[in-house]
Amino acid sequence: MAAAARFFSRGANLKLSLSGVGTGAQSSFGATLLKLSPNCNSRTKTQRRHATHFTFQPDPVPTQYGPTQKMNLFQSITSALDNTLAADPTAVIFGEDVAFGGVFRCTVGLRDKYGKDRVFNTPLCEQGIVGFGIGVAVTGATAVAEIQFADYIYPAFDQIVNEAAKYRYRSGNLFDCGSLTIRAPWGCVGHGSLYHSQSPEAFFAHCPGIKVVIPRGPVQAKGLLLSCIADKNPCIFFEPKILYRAAVEEVPEEPYTIPLSQAEILQEGSDVTLVAWGTQIHVMKEVATMAQEKLGVSCEVIDLQTILPWDTETVCKSVVKTGRLLISHEAPVTGGFAAEISSAVQEECFLNLEAPISRVCGYDTPFPHIFEPFYIPDKWKCFEAIKKMINY
Repeated sequence: MAAAARFFSRGANLKLSLSGVGTGAQSSFGATLLKLSPNCNSRTKTQRRHATHFTFQPDPVPTQYGPTQKMNLFQSITSALDNTLAADPTAVIFGEDVAFGGVFRCTVGLRDKYGKDRVFNTPLCEQGIVGFGIGVAVTGATAVAEIQFADYIYPAFDQIVNEAAKYRYRSGNLFDCGSLTIRAPWGCVGHGSLYHSQSPEAFFAHCPGIKVVIPRGPVQAKGLLLSCIADKNPCIFFEPKILYRAAVEEVPEEPYTIPLSQAEILQEGSDVTLVAWGTQIHVMKEVATMAQEKLGVSCEVIDLQTILPWDTETVCKSVVKTGRLLISHEAPVTGGFAAEISSAVQEECFLNLEAPISRVCGYDTPFPHIFEPFYIPDKWKCFEAIKKMINY
């Protein structure tokens, strides 16, 4: 109501100021424009302030894997795929537009280096892409399929859930498609709206037989992707697209792996456990700093990394210590994976809880466009949740 009143009052003032223009009052018109310009500038600043809801915080330079090179996230993906193609002559990479590098440039240069028979385009048919990948994997070759956006993975849902995930079990382990890895850009990007911002990990978390992995930065992206490719189960590897260029770290040049289904404690704490994955980890790091500085609250930050199967033990041990748990993800709150974590912790740690488990997630609406800053579970929403838990 107040916003509407301000809008109409500004309109009325503008009409009054412009009424003198027809009588030759040019100076009055110029003055009006000058008066309006601060409002325009402040509005622009507000939009810029909300353009990115987090600050990327790079990991320490890894020293155990040999020489490193500065890479952003998409370059670390390229490096992992390059290592795979070089080491495995059966490996093939395919998807929409991957031959020229893909829309996010993750496969740039690979076709020129390894040939059109190993890096190639497919028709715009997600069901066909995954179905083809299953067939390639069944022959014993290594298949890396790209779905151009995670939002477009749903036409392939039947192939993933009813074929890839169950292939081993229908034959009593006589044959399988475990060498299939499905990559897909995932999560919000600042302007993606309904069809380029979704986080569909919870849909696949209900499907035994596959693994679901989401990295938080370039170092994890390369190591976890190589682990997915080497794993003997079909894997879905979701890549936070907002980090493709925003995230820059020193990444080892040689191949290395990071264990799947093993969460990582990024910051130890004693009062509240914060659990997230992907982009949201960087929000949690900022929240932990805010909580320490403003409330004197010590937060333990855990990156889940693997959604399925997830590391129940690490999370529960932390909650036993802190007595409080906040889980945050971009996907809608109802049926989101935070609900599964919350349920498991409730069962295992009920007598250790000092406050109700809190979920700070996206709203139960389709992902908005201009209202994305209001939809995102930013640090302020998470900070308020921590205050509520501490004061419970």
